[in-house]
Amino acid sequence: MEGAAPERVERRLAAILTADVAGYSRLMGRDEAGTLARLKTRRRELIDPEIAEHKGRIVKTTGDGILIEFPSVVEAVACALAVQRGMRERNAAIPGDQRIEFRVGINSGDVIVEEGDIYGDGVNVAARLEALAEPGGICVSAIVRDQVEGRLDCAFEDLGERSLKNIARPIRVFRVSPLPNPPPQAGAALPLPDKPSIAVLPFQNLSGDPEQDYFADGMVEEIITALSRIRWLFVIARNSSFTYKGQSVDVKRVGRELGVRYVLEGSVRKAGGRVRITAQLVEAESGAHLWADRFDGSLEDVFDLQDQVAIKVAGVIEPALQTAEIRRSTARPTSDSTAYDLYLRAVQLYPLGGEQVREACRLADEAISRDPHFAPALGLAAYLRASLEANSAVATGEQNRAEAIDLARRAVLAASTDDANALCSAGFTLGYFGEDMDAAMALVDRSLSLNPSYAVGWLLSGLLRLYAGDLVAAAEHIERSIRLNPRARMGLPLAALGIAHFFDRKFDLAAPKFLAAIQERPGYLTPYRFLAADYAHMGRMREAREVIAKLRSLNAQAEPRVGHWRKPEHQQLLLSGLRLAMGETA
Repeated sequence: MEGAAPERVERRLAAILTADVAGYSRLMGRDEAGTLARLKTRRRELIDPEIAEHKGRIVKTTGDGILIEFPSVVEAVACALAVQRGMRERNAAIPGDQRIEFRVGINSGDVIVEEGDIYGDGVNVAARLEALAEPGGICVSAIVRDQVEGRLDCAFEDLGERSLKNIARPIRVFRVSPLPNPPPQAGAALPLPDKPSIAVLPFQNLSGDPEQDYFADGMVEEIITALSRIRWLFVIARNSSFTYKGQSVDVKRVGRELGVRYVLEGSVRKAGGRVRITAQLVEAESGAHLWADRFDGSLEDVFDLQDQVAIKVAGVIEPALQTAEIRRSTARPTSDSTAYDLYLRAVQLYPLGGEQVREACRLADEAISRDPHFAPALGLAAYLRASLEANSAVATGEQNRAEAIDLARRAVLAASTDDANALCSAGFTLGYFGEDMDAAMALVDRSLSLNPSYAVGWLLSGLLRLYAGDLVAAAEHIERSIRLNPRARMGLPLAALGIAHFFDRKFDLAAPKFLAAIQERPGYLTPYRFLAADYAHMGRMREAREVIAKLRSLNAQAEPRVGHWRKPEHQQLLLSGLRLAMGETA
């Protein structure tokens, strides 16, 4: 009819995965019946169950390909990693020319929905990314990388911008690969410690506002900190327990993967000036619920609520515990709720890296402006400035160093003797920027005496020992940090272990650590410099030159400041290796 409105087109944002079998025509020509049978078996035993597990919907299949829609890019990438891992395991005993290997492309974009099928640029980009993937590989767009990075145990290699067929704009492409030292998978149980052990899972945010996630996360972090102060209790670090965020998890699996006897889970609802916390304690091995409770209060009483939860959980695990111990060690960090809110936002941003570190620094500074004696914020602000120096392509300058040292000293005064986090951050910052190393290590040691389960504290303690040249103690402390935080991002610990090997002249052991650290954190500059020097000392000059070229492509100077390394022989070993590597490029 003339003048009738055009038929409405249904559109939605979707995570799209496309996959095909590499060399399908060759495989079919060689053994048509066998190829079809093996492909059918792989679908039934591996692919379809993984798609269902990750909430995917098979849109359509072709002879050698499949198009799947997922509710999120995290689920899409997790499914792809699981399938490719399963295919590698199944292909291990099969001759190379007979293997079924998939190429996978993943994108997130707007799609047109019609009779169950999906069309549009979002699908087309995924198909082009699939064509770029190697057999057994995964390629994703930048939007996928941005949403997944740090949330799954995988690394992203930047392949640059590509002009894809029939796509109007260049697309930045990333190759996805599993981390070289992934955390234990389900069924690979870590041994239980010789004392009661617990993991606190991310609490659900029931506030109806995703922007309030930081508040729920901060609540859990405070509970973890309170429990960690109990010396007889082994507490898994936040970074590991938060890898389960957004997942529906089986506490038995959590217990196996993290090596703990107990799991605490719960929810936070924040509305207006009120907050409600619900929590339940579960015995991981049996799944039995040992305790559950609900806590209501005003935001002004939020610290008291945290204390109540921590005390009750501890009392269930060990009835003989004198709850006065945790009450004495749990002090309110600030009376200014806005300052505390700003601090929580900074803590959430810092692990994201890049410009997020500068924003975290700004938020921490704003918290300090509201409460100049807020020890955790002072310590965090100091540590963030050390992070800026460590991860910048060029030195951040004397002003950054002076501010960091001043903030660290203020944090020590504000922390007195009972804030493990602030003392540790301050001690590391002072040691990093060249202040008295013995005093810096004493502050970190005091922090660990207050909180023996403080994974970050053990890592920073290991780094200070590394700077001081105590290689054995450095490696021991870093390994202890990894055990307390088995699902953390491993870039920094791996690089630190590599440096310990390098200074010990075990160059062949150091190189794999540096390579793994680079794969896990491609923008982290320190392992590039050490890897170049390491290769040079082994006589592998071609590889050394390639690493130097990569450093220069990142706009970074090859020669670093070496003031962190207090032993002259360590400084000389690093600089001589770098000069060898750079001399070969001249």
